[in-house]
Amino acid sequence: MLACKASPSRPCVVPLVCLLVVAAAVVVVAASAPPAEAAFDDNYVAQWGRDGYHLVVRGTEANVTMDQSSGAGFRSKSTYGSGFFHMRMKLPSGYTAGVVTTFYLISQPEDGSRDEVDLEFLGDKAGVPITLQTNVFVDGRGDREQRTRLWFDPAADFHDYKILWNPYQLVMFVDDTPVRVLRNLTGAVPGYPFPGKQTMLIRASVWDGSDWATDGGRTKVDWSRGPFTAGYRGFDVDGCANNGSDACQSPDLWWNAAEYRNITAEQRAAYEDVKRSYMNYDYCADKARFNSTTVPIECNYA
Repeated sequence: MLACKASPSRPCVVPLVCLLVVAAAVVVVAASAPPAEAAFDDNYVAQWGRDGYHLVVRGTEANVTMDQSSGAGFRSKSTYGSGFFHMRMKLPSGYTAGVVTTFYLISQPEDGSRDEVDLEFLGDKAGVPITLQTNVFVDGRGDREQRTRLWFDPAADFHDYKILWNPYQLVMFVDDTPVRVLRNLTGAVPGYPFPGKQTMLIRASVWDGSDWATDGGRTKVDWSRGPFTAGYRGFDVDGCANNGSDACQSPDLWWNAAEYRNITAEQRAAYEDVKRSYMNYDYCADKARFNSTTVPIECNYA
């Protein structure tokens, strides 16, 4: 701390160099401080379950609760044509069979020609790991499920789930690990599916998937184990909010830059490890659904 003793005959004068040192220190502290976390209301609005119980927003965190009367969901205020989106989530704990917790992108209107990019967390019986199911819809057609057993307990703490969507690739991440990659080969491969023609909302929800989510629908939600609550954080959005998609293809957007046009060698190695060690279902490998002549075209370029 700078200090001096002043008197009527000797005013206190702080040397200029000291003032400059203090000013520089203040600038360094300000520059090193993390940016303020975005509040829910900055970029999102409630979509359903807005009764003050099923969706509870406290500034930078939202709790989404499902009981027998309802679940809840929220969406972004804007639609986006590209971006690197994320949501930090802490999933419901304990017995969660039939409970589906989501973070996804979806075009409007939600009809037979929609595009959609899904991260769906499928609850299970106590002690059985939660499964992450990903899916991609293009022009209304989905059925591209992959299921991955996570290598940590997603109900124990918040983790960051991300979707990189640009003109070159679609990549889904768990924290910094890629768990799904779809390259945009529409210009080179006729009929290749890629969600690039429609803008999409960001959405999240907790809902009852008893008819399919656990054991193929054989194990239902046990309402006596509820309510089931998921925590959401991370409401900042790095995306191109635009009613048309042309501006969202610009290389000036950081997520469209060269380093985001392919995954790195390190990311590729991590992705291959996920597929080898943790993925327990891949539609491309489902011989009961497809044979060598009917396998979806994108499976030949995975």
